[in-house]
Amino acid sequence: MPEAPRGTPLPSSRTAVPTYAERLWLGPLGWMLLVVFAAMMAVAFVPLDPRVAVLVGVGVVVVGVVVLAALAPRVEVRDGVFRAGGAHIPVDLLGAAVPLDADETRAELGPRLDARAHVCLRGWIHSAVRVEVRDPQDPTPYWVVSTRRPAALAAALHA
Repeated sequence: MPEAPRGTPLPSSRTAVPTYAERLWLGPLGWMLLVVFAAMMAVAFVPLDPRVAVLVGVGVVVVGVVVLAALAPRVEVRDGVFRAGGAHIPVDLLGAAVPLDADETRAELGPRLDARAHVCLRGWIHSAVRVEVRDPQDPTPYWVVSTRRPAALAAALHA
């Protein structure tokens, strides 16, 4: 096989680049609440020593950011597999992917929810995608996955 010019990627049947990737981070209010909590913890240590209070406040923010970042689920479509949090399914086994706005998401998670459905939700994200599962061996009829970009995720699943 001829060598590709420097800087040109070699052709490959599989790509490691995700066609869609998102991290379900906290919204701005959640991050502000972390800072408020850290400030409250720092204030509790002011009578002991103001320097200790500052260290406690900074420590709470750092630990909070690390924990919240580690716990934020990933939603991605890569190498023909749809991943949402810890679950994954081949895209070949999926049917229609429908983007949901806030009202449709609320309806899907309320009166229309099937108890067998797989859900990967974050309460601070008000839109989602509903994806049909066409695997006859899987009792899960569909997935509902939170996303800030439902149209882009649905397009990636249809690609």
